[in-house]
Amino acid sequence: MSSRRNATLSGIAAILLWSLLATMTAASGALPPFQLLAMSFGIAFLLGLAVLHYRGDVRESLRQPFAAALLATSALFGYHALYFVALKQAPVVEANLVNYLWPLLIVLFAALLPDTTMRPGQLVGTLLGLAGAALVVTRGERIAIDAAHAPGYLAALGAALTWAAYSVANRRYAEVPSAAIVGPCGATALLGAIAHLAFERTVVPTIGQWLAAGAMGLGPVGAAFWLWDDGTKRGDLAMLGLLSYAAPLLSTLWLLLAGHADPHPTQAIAAVLLVAGGLLGVVQGRKAGSGTLMRRAQSK
Repeated sequence: MSSRRNATLSGIAAILLWSLLATMTAASGALPPFQLLAMSFGIAFLLGLAVLHYRGDVRESLRQPFAAALLATSALFGYHALYFVALKQAPVVEANLVNYLWPLLIVLFAALLPDTTMRPGQLVGTLLGLAGAALVVTRGERIAIDAAHAPGYLAALGAALTWAAYSVANRRYAEVPSAAIVGPCGATALLGAIAHLAFERTVVPTIGQWLAAGAMGLGPVGAAFWLWDDGTKRGDLAMLGLLSYAAPLLSTLWLLLAGHADPHPTQAIAAVLLVAGGLLGVVQGRKAGSGTLMRRAQSK
């Protein structure tokens, strides 16, 4: 149980790092999306290689089944590509709201796994989290779903489905060390560079933009995916899905502190919803875990 708890904590650490992504992206200025993707994932790849070289197990750590590498690469690049398309083809607020369905989808998909027990309270907690995320994104204002932006909404939904499906399907490769995610990070950087050259005009980065990309490669785009890999393979997926809704609220907090956003009363209401949903999910998760242990003991 301690290894499962530690893996869950790794996933929570990834969520905390992801909450910094918007602030770091804002600091990157006018860098084109795919150029920033290639730069940040390239830095993450090089830093990962440096860590593996220091440990003395580069070749051993990167070795993994082709299917596992394909799954991770498809998810890392596919999610970001779809998300960028969504932001270009649909209003940002509505696209973000659709994108934030991925934590709820993780909870729903995780319920299908044989080693996961989900109680109704956990689903209720996740829905409270979704409501809190909606308040953060919309600031309590009405959203307008326009059919003219359907391609963007579909791309946002595709991004949510991609990340949720990857997070659950990754469980299948629990025997693959999380260090192996370094390889897919390199492949994602290469695909991002190809997409950049095909669709964007290159911008020469300033020192500040290099620092922002480096910080992203170290944290939200680097260590975060390593930690998330561990969490999704060995941790409590339902709990991670629920707690993922802390990311948009924390992201808004960092943006406020950095002067990139303005305070709004709905943020306080969202915080209450997220805390209530999180507490409900934790309590219900513990009950579910206790029930699973009792059933295993009775079957022996």
